[in-house]
Amino acid sequence: MTSTTVTETGAPAGQVKLRSAEDGVLNWNVRKTEGLHVIPSFTDKEAERTWAKQHMAAAFRTFARLGWADGASGHISLRDPVNPDWFWINPYAKHFAQMKASDLVLVDHHGRPVQPTPHKVNAAGFIIHSSIHRARPDIHAACHMHSPAGRAWSTFGKGIEMLNQDTCMFYKNLAVYEGFGGIVLAEEEGLRLAGALGKDCWNLILQNHGLLTCGSTVDEAAAYFIALERACENQILAESAAANGIPKKFVGKEEAEYTCKCTSTPGCVYMQFQPEYDLTVELSNGKVLE
Repeated sequence: MTSTTVTETGAPAGQVKLRSAEDGVLNWNVRKTEGLHVIPSFTDKEAERTWAKQHMAAAFRTFARLGWADGASGHISLRDPVNPDWFWINPYAKHFAQMKASDLVLVDHHGRPVQPTPHKVNAAGFIIHSSIHRARPDIHAACHMHSPAGRAWSTFGKGIEMLNQDTCMFYKNLAVYEGFGGIVLAEEEGLRLAGALGKDCWNLILQNHGLLTCGSTVDEAAAYFIALERACENQILAESAAANGIPKKFVGKEEAEYTCKCTSTPGCVYMQFQPEYDLTVELSNGKVLE
């Protein structure tokens, strides 16, 4: 005869019975996540503009800290909360590690500065981001960098495989822009890039070029970029092992879809960037917010 020991929670020994989120400090309630993943909302659009610009500047410094500053290449755009027909973009040839909120440039969809600024804007960056913002009103921010792993994996013109839990956030949420039309200095090329995203995709691999990620907040776009760059690095490592005869095991479609639904909500992805934001602000002694 076997006996079962029951714990104080009423669960058999060796099993764990989780308390609800309301009953403790657990950060996950499978039935309700709204209280955990909260994106700030604003009634004052000027206050929202200030907040969003600070997070955008912090994204640049975070990318620099992660080693993705590459000369004058790379850009982030942010749809202006006050006037959604305008968007913020980084000044040309300003090092990401020195970026402050006050450095960002506000332009209209013709590339004209809306506010006085001593800075110039990267023409290719403007065309890419202007095309995306016009094509997708739901996209409020976009990040495009020539990061090492993304740039390397883009040479294959392929998406990434569902190799682990982290890559599952890109399940049916990643497109590939095949072909390379050179530096994006023509509006037609910008429109083709925007078209490659389609109506509901948030992330894009640009063949022979790099990565582009989008979001409803700049935090979401930045978190997607960090995750996609690491997914590309992971893919390259896995391909190297597979080339030596080690077979890959893939996450199943059902499991990948479920994991994506859990990890790629706007609030969840937004929260993924908050530790990086807090660290960036601390390391800059608050200068990034100026």
